[in-house]
Amino acid sequence: MTRTTHGITTGAVARLLGVSPATVRSWDQRYGIGPAEHAKGRHRRWREADVAVLEAMCRMTASGVPPSEAAHAALRVRSEAAGVSGGVPLERLDRQAANVTGSENQAESGARRGGAGTRVPLDVVGRECRGLARAAMRLDGPVMEVSLQRLLAEHGLVVAWEEVIAPTLRAVGRKWASSDDRFVDVEHLLSWHVSAALRRAGVGRAVTHGAASPVVLACVPGERHTLPLEALSVGLAERGRLVRMFGAAVPSEALYAAVRRIGPAVVVLWSQTSPTADMSLAGRIADAAYGVRGARTAPHVLLAGPGWLGQTIPPATALSPSGLRGALDVVCRLAQEPSRAAFG
Repeated sequence: MTRTTHGITTGAVARLLGVSPATVRSWDQRYGIGPAEHAKGRHRRWREADVAVLEAMCRMTASGVPPSEAAHAALRVRSEAAGVSGGVPLERLDRQAANVTGSENQAESGARRGGAGTRVPLDVVGRECRGLARAAMRLDGPVMEVSLQRLLAEHGLVVAWEEVIAPTLRAVGRKWASSDDRFVDVEHLLSWHVSAALRRAGVGRAVTHGAASPVVLACVPGERHTLPLEALSVGLAERGRLVRMFGAAVPSEALYAAVRRIGPAVVVLWSQTSPTADMSLAGRIADAAYGVRGARTAPHVLLAGPGWLGQTIPPATALSPSGLRGALDVVCRLAQEPSRAAFG
């Protein structure tokens, strides 16, 4: 899109930034972050410097800075640069954004120096969750994409998932559940971007431990919540484990046949809600023998997700820890143990 000397419309700005026109108008009305020049009675036209201010505000709010603070910072730089030919230098806006979040970023960097698995300070966690949730509520796909990529790159998979991504998904899910389906679009868009970010993070990381048997990941029939298994898949690949990810709502017979064909060391079955927790399927998978007669083995079966809780689980199965880190540790330990002996 070409930005002419006459500026572009509010709708064009919204499309450029990946936000709704209502968001742009709301920021203008609440925080006075509209075009620096506006003739009364005429439509607003956004020039290059005006758009740069909005872009900086989007970056700051995506990092968890409250909109009022982000607007104040962006407007202060524009005011200081009002007499400079060519408008507001982008590097000054970026420096201002860094100043707003400077103390939090220093704490964040200090945490990361402790290693990839170091927990993030609570104030930083809150900022990251707020930023991601605000982008989701605005249906701001580009900002969600950038935020998720940064989270995974800076904090690592486990910390990013356990402390920011999963809590934000749960919060958005609660908002949808309590609002008569008003925010189902928000949950769907956020889930899609999380899935895309996880897949990008897992590209090129499937380094296997020799000829080790794979780990099978599958949602039970009727279960369509795949994101926890997608995160587990990426984490296992990071640890060098070969994974076969079957995704959502795998039919019982297809899953049973796949397990017998593949001969996995571990099978992880995900159930989000108790109605989908199929105990008979879990028991059948645990008894799925493979190998030559007289030396057949069966997989270790791990039942993951809240759907299995509070129920009597079949023999030869175990409940997975609730967190991603714990699940990764258990799956990797089971994958190194000898397969279970089977009869028949």
